[in-house]
Amino acid sequence: MFSFKQCLRVALTASLVLTSSLSLAQGYPNKTIEWVVPYAPGGGTDTVARSLGQAMGNVLGQSIVIVNKPGAATNIGAEYVARAKADGYVLMSADTGTLAANPFIYSKLSYNAEKDFAPVGLTVRFPMILVVNPSVPAHNLKELLAWVKSQNKGVSYATPGAGSPHHLATELFRDMARIDLSHVPYRGAAPAVQDVVAGQVPMMFVDTASGYQFITAGKLRPIGVASTKRVKNFETIPTLNEQGLKNFEAYAWQGLVVPAGTPAEAIQTLNKALLAALDTTEIKARLQVLGLEAIPSSPKQMADYTAKERAKWAPIIKASNIKAD
Repeated sequence: MFSFKQCLRVALTASLVLTSSLSLAQGYPNKTIEWVVPYAPGGGTDTVARSLGQAMGNVLGQSIVIVNKPGAATNIGAEYVARAKADGYVLMSADTGTLAANPFIYSKLSYNAEKDFAPVGLTVRFPMILVVNPSVPAHNLKELLAWVKSQNKGVSYATPGAGSPHHLATELFRDMARIDLSHVPYRGAAPAVQDVVAGQVPMMFVDTASGYQFITAGKLRPIGVASTKRVKNFETIPTLNEQGLKNFEAYAWQGLVVPAGTPAEAIQTLNKALLAALDTTEIKARLQVLGLEAIPSSPKQMADYTAKERAKWAPIIKASNIKAD
């Protein structure tokens, strides 16, 4: 039997928990939310975050401020978010690199990809296109492979960073095409694309969001799409599969995460706002222009998707001996 004092203590504790829960449900969010992008401004991840952040802010009735923390293949931004207060006011764009590749590329990480983050929901999938600087004497896959093989010292390629989806896609491409390529990592898609446009590096796999304006302006020459079928709004660009690289497929994907321990009510509120934003006419139109595919999900679906991606890329990373430290 409980004493009167014990019963009173239990009742008071339950009351405090209920009050806290109701306060969160009724009052969250009641201040500006910080959305961390672990890449430099101007890239595909940054573009998507700014578009979705504005739309989600409208749904939530609060401002969402984008904060760029580039470097170390998203690890700088990831560590910042992993150590942030788990109250629903710090979010992050987490991608293939952060959640599925870095745990196998780095011998030591300052965060645990499986334990330090809670999924909110998937956002978009980025089709990728193999592009070259217009000075490269190649207009299709056959010509590109012939040119690469003719270079005695091999050919360098740019990526947004070690372990990025672009890096993994190129390593898979290098292996399947049996060519000699050297990796040049950058601190995000924007600076990588700029150097390919400037001719400092001859080629890269670029996501459609980062490469759209440069491809349409003729500053980057597309060689082939890394998807199994042609991409909407980029229909004139043939797939690499069509050009003979059978069964080659690589995407960049990302989702929204918060620090582990963030209240479930806050996560559900953010997920509902994310789903609502992805369903708006403005966001649908924006994604279509950029050739992006919305992949709305629940937090559980994102967790399952991430686990499958981890299982997919781990053996490829190990087989290619991709290391960043």
